[in-house]
Amino acid sequence: EVQLVESGGGLVQAGGSLRLSCAVSGFTFDDYNIGWFRQAPGKEREGLSCISSSDDFTYYSDSVKGRFTISSDNAKNTVYLQMNSLKPEDTAVYYCAAYLGDWYPILGVADYHYWGQGTQVTVSS
Repeated sequence: EVQLVESGGGLVQAGGSLRLSCAVSGFTFDDYNIGWFRQAPGKEREGLSCISSSDDFTYYSDSVKGRFTISSDNAKNTVYLQMNSLKPEDTAVYYCAAYLGDWYPILGVADYHYWGQGTQVTVSS
């Protein structure tokens, strides 16, 4: 069974940092590319960043470029999202997701095959 489990969310003050983790299981980690998304109340799910299965390529949306960093630890089958300089508008449920196949810098919700359950991030002003 394919599983992606996010952790690391919580409450943080504006300007602070959090590191989210996405633990993956049930498939060969090296075959999948992983992305991070978020969804704020009343808004559509937004793609933030993705990393290739080989860990050679990363891609960021303009909204987080320079503040968020995606990385992976293949030995632990885990992908991370380091979030710095957090703003109240970063408040959302954060999801990781996976797609199989060749690497492309894609952040469309429909492009991803498997999803985690999400972790809440709240940034207070």
